[in-house]
Amino acid sequence: MSDLTFNKIAGAVLATGLAIFLLREASDVVFHKEHPEKAGYAIAVQEETEGGAAEAEVAPDWGTVIPAANIEAGKAVTAKCASCHTFEAGGANGTGPNLFGTMGKKPGSHAGFAYSGAMVDYGNANPVWDYDKLDAFLKAPQKDIPGTKMTFVGLKKQEDRIAVIAYLHSLGSTLPIPAPKPAAAAADTPAADAAPTEGAAPAGPAPTTEGVAPQPAKTATPN
Repeated sequence: MSDLTFNKIAGAVLATGLAIFLLREASDVVFHKEHPEKAGYAIAVQEETEGGAAEAEVAPDWGTVIPAANIEAGKAVTAKCASCHTFEAGGANGTGPNLFGTMGKKPGSHAGFAYSGAMVDYGNANPVWDYDKLDAFLKAPQKDIPGTKMTFVGLKKQEDRIAVIAYLHSLGSTLPIPAPKPAAAAADTPAADAAPTEGAAPAGPAPTTEGVAPQPAKTATPN
């Protein structure tokens, strides 16, 4: 191969490499992308508009909701608990204790079940499973009693918890249903704001006593 041919080939290779380099630099300029300082996922979060925040949950009026609750609906909800609990009288303990007669009983006291220390301590501090305590526990067991063996995430819907509690109440409960709370009385309208009745004369200015001689007071004559 002559020197002239070699120089031509080498020049062609260098020109091709230079062209590729220039094209790559040009593409970086056109399609430049800023990289974040820290790697991670971009999660779109919908901002809450005014009035869009969730309202605080109001505690149920147990004396009203328990008699009206759908016990069969509560039984259906507890189907997801059947892998750990039994519900019939005298039922065997499983991963969790038998739940017949739970309401009104001391937490952590069902015979033959090895409770966590957290549940035993809770039972010593709270001697009765009442409506409010069971409602809080069913909503978030691990949050309500940290360290409990019950790893169930909880029932987030209040109507589900009410139905389940009504069902548990039907299973040998010793806890009486409380009386319904009295309805709040409607606020009275101030008399000063009341509109005048039809045909009534408009109120005039209060009479003045200026220039009027005082009259002697009359005494009542006893009969």
